[in-house]
Amino acid sequence: MSPYIVGVLVPLLVTLLYQNSKNTKKRGVPVDVGGEPGYAIRNSRFPIPLETAWEGVFTLAQLFELACKKHADKYLLGTRTLISKDTQVSADGRSFEKLHLGEYEWLTYGEVFEKVCNFASGLAHLGHRSEERVAIFADTRAEWFMALQGSFRRNVSVVTIYASLGEEALCYSLNETEVTTVICGNKELKKLVEVSGQLDTVKRVICMDDDIPSSASLVAQSGRWRVVSMADVEKLGRENPVDAVLPLAADIAVIMYTSGSTGLPKGVMMTHGNVLAVVSSVRTIVPGLEGNDVYLAYLPLAHILEIAAENLVAGVGSAIGYGSPLTLTDTSNKIKRGTKGDATVLRPTVMAAVPAILDRVREGVRKKVDEKGGIAKKLFDFAYARRISAINGSWFGARGLEMLLWNFLVFRKVRAILGGRIRFLLSGGAPLSGDTQRFINICLGAPIGQGYGLTETCAGGTFSEFDDTSVGRVGNPVPCSYIKLVDWPEGGYLISDSPMPRGEIVIGGPNVTAGYFKNEAKSKEVYKVDERGMRWFYTGDIGQFHADGCLEIIDRRKDIVKLQHGEYVSLGKVEAALIVSPYVDNMMLHADPFHSYCVALIVVAQPVLEEWASKRGIAFTSFAELCEKEEAIKEVQASLVKAAKAARLEKFEIPAKIKLLSDPWTPETGLVTAALKLKREAIRKAFSEELSKLYE
Repeated sequence: MSPYIVGVLVPLLVTLLYQNSKNTKKRGVPVDVGGEPGYAIRNSRFPIPLETAWEGVFTLAQLFELACKKHADKYLLGTRTLISKDTQVSADGRSFEKLHLGEYEWLTYGEVFEKVCNFASGLAHLGHRSEERVAIFADTRAEWFMALQGSFRRNVSVVTIYASLGEEALCYSLNETEVTTVICGNKELKKLVEVSGQLDTVKRVICMDDDIPSSASLVAQSGRWRVVSMADVEKLGRENPVDAVLPLAADIAVIMYTSGSTGLPKGVMMTHGNVLAVVSSVRTIVPGLEGNDVYLAYLPLAHILEIAAENLVAGVGSAIGYGSPLTLTDTSNKIKRGTKGDATVLRPTVMAAVPAILDRVREGVRKKVDEKGGIAKKLFDFAYARRISAINGSWFGARGLEMLLWNFLVFRKVRAILGGRIRFLLSGGAPLSGDTQRFINICLGAPIGQGYGLTETCAGGTFSEFDDTSVGRVGNPVPCSYIKLVDWPEGGYLISDSPMPRGEIVIGGPNVTAGYFKNEAKSKEVYKVDERGMRWFYTGDIGQFHADGCLEIIDRRKDIVKLQHGEYVSLGKVEAALIVSPYVDNMMLHADPFHSYCVALIVVAQPVLEEWASKRGIAFTSFAELCEKEEAIKEVQASLVKAAKAARLEKFEIPAKIKLLSDPWTPETGLVTAALKLKREAIRKAFSEELSKLYE
């Protein structure tokens, strides 16, 4: 047998054996649990829920101290230097800030631990007592993480607040938790000053930046607050050190306010043990995560996904470089043309992302490929099809040397967008479409671990393992969690359903949080403790278990609307199916029980629609005008129908009428949360007239 034939057959045989082993692998197995009857699954590798992956460590404060002493000379936190800041004015008169950022400047584990200890001592000397609460109100940055760890060393509970939170929710969160010290950035301090008269308990404000706004100084002079910079707090602590007051596992680490997709936000009480259980679980899932990775931090630290990720990265001795969604890549909105984005400079190896960001990466790559056209587009499409074929299990897909060839010729440039070294991506916060998951997986050459969890479970629930290449699922239970399905007869979902058990998802384990702050009635409604002492959270999501023990989200109780003729429509399911249309940047499906059809508000992807109009010779003076044109509405509608058919939606699930919107939905508009989830009630109120007209 010639060496050539051996070189072809051996990889094929290995691939076939590997494929068969994956198909038969049990990732989750049934487990006997207490509480409401249901069908429960645990992680196949862990017979009992995991509480910690570090011997003798039971709190986040212990984990941080252990890591800092073990890795004292290694880099921990990195921040880019600001070279220049310019303001550019567009043709329509709008101004945009553009940044020229330099290299990363690093602090070692030892340096960070010293700053954290000094901050903790300074906090005590300012008069903040352990039983009082601190709030951190800022964008993600190194000072945020250090303030968190400094508070933990005084056993102070931290209230997390999104930097984009509106005035009403901001005041509500601070007053309900009776916060006495707020730690914030310069920008957020200006917001605080505007609502200072509505804050009942705030005594101290610590500004992460040295330049304190003059308006804040006036409030300080009035005697209402004491305003001091973070650097001065550290100096105070360095000159007056005090012993740490370390927390226990059952102590509240964080009161995390949900992003408020429905009404005012709820404060979820997370213990140190809750968060550590999730951090420990992810450590056992991500391959090779033990100290040599570089993590790009840009998601809101007010979200549990980012807090868990950064505590994990720090816990294993790796490095965290800070960025932002608006400076992430070379073409991001705030990056000055010709200069480099965060990912290009940092060259991270691991990242966390929400589906909205991954969708934008996919759309950006596809747009560039389509613009090039010709041989470049044909080569990309052919290489992509060959890799898809291999992932789907075909013997004739691109593997081995051919895969390496396509990676070098085609996908290398795509990988450069995020620095070229990504080896693992974690996606959470919302469902990730199968198309985007495949696209990112092939183009970046790295597995995507798609997770499912909630703030109430510290983001823990399920997580897809690195060798699970399936799409549309959210993985098997994480080591700290049991996942149980219980019957929901009203919706037609039963654990006795065939071929897969279906029902409402209930999560149990040490990651299930202590409840809602000052909201016992709501806590009793969704939190339950069974006769064995296991704590469970009723998610309101509907799922089904596959034969290998992996979970698929198929519906949501709160998003289901019954139409006039009795059909049930799951708003989230339909939106997830239709948002893959290239014309859709964001959307909200609306169903009215008094009508027999659905309608939709569509935030249009401006470059895509304008390019279509240009090719068709359709004249328009503004994008808003284009969105009103009948031809544009018909084109987008046709694209939605195509996506609906591909997802096998029923006719009544497809929006019969749509309204095209030219302005994007951002957290600043109040129409989406900081985690980019729809605020349905706010959108309905803002577009009540448009929705009414769609039903005329």
